[in-house]
Amino acid sequence: MRLRESGMPEETYWETLFDVPLILDRLGVDARVRDVIELGCGYGTFTIPVAKRIPGALTALDIDGAMIERTKERAAAAGAFNVVYELRDVFVDGFGGEPGSKDACLLFNILHCEEPIRLLQEAARVVKPGGVVLVIHWRYDPSTPRGPAMDIRPRPEQIIEWGSQAGMVAAPDSILDLPPWHYSITFRRSAAEVCG
Repeated sequence: MRLRESGMPEETYWETLFDVPLILDRLGVDARVRDVIELGCGYGTFTIPVAKRIPGALTALDIDGAMIERTKERAAAAGAFNVVYELRDVFVDGFGGEPGSKDACLLFNILHCEEPIRLLQEAARVVKPGGVVLVIHWRYDPSTPRGPAMDIRPRPEQIIEWGSQAGMVAAPDSILDLPPWHYSITFRRSAAEVCG
């Protein structure tokens, strides 16, 4: 599944667009979160800092082999050896892994895809009861320096509705501002939810 508007800019520029420590702090990604799956590792912008914060394994998925190789190279240089890499088209093969096997799933800048509800259903499937699906996306604002076209860029309320259709509920007060250019939404999976 290659995303609409999925071209990646040059790595150094890309990394200036995120305050990664602030984002991970606000999302609560720390040692209480054990096993994580990330869809679309890209250059490893989030992969490596998340891997260094968690005690378990981070499964990094991407459809682009060059992105997997770049993330591997950077993770090795940073001493992040708890990352498992999978070259995978999730719309063909799913996320893999056992249902309910992860504490968190990261869906960062990806829900402008053609089938966001299906993606959220698969994310919910792989997360443990009590686990979280963490979403960040570009603000719905044409002045952001990057991001998908406004006609396919989701508003936070739209993502919350998609999450509901996928069988999840957004955590109270879950829409957070993530300066400089993003917002986040946290979905919690309860024991009673049957997703996908």
